[in-house]
Amino acid sequence: MKRGDLYRVYKGASHDPKKFRVFVMVSRQVLIDSKFSTVICAPIYSSYDGLSTQVRVGIEEGLKHESSIHCDELISIPKSSLRHFIGSLSLERMQQLDDAVRIAIGLS
Repeated sequence: MKRGDLYRVYKGASHDPKKFRVFVMVSRQVLIDSKFSTVICAPIYSSYDGLSTQVRVGIEEGLKHESSIHCDELISIPKSSLRHFIGSLSLERMQQLDDAVRIAIGLS
């Protein structure tokens, strides 16, 4: 498991109309490697609104179609739920993710 990995997660009876959602791991690597049971992730949706807190991703990352990471919707997910590996972000996409997260949480 590493920062920037994409996983398909079963959401069960949540308010989300999809039973599965793809998430990208955003937590720092030291947390991912630690004994803590959860990591911070950002959801991936098929919509893209052009916001500075969204990062375009698609087939090259292992997805079925063009999508975007929504960094305004960060959530904590149990590591045990991250079982279905999809792909990883490139270094360029990781930089875009870092920038989008900074904007989403108000860091300069």
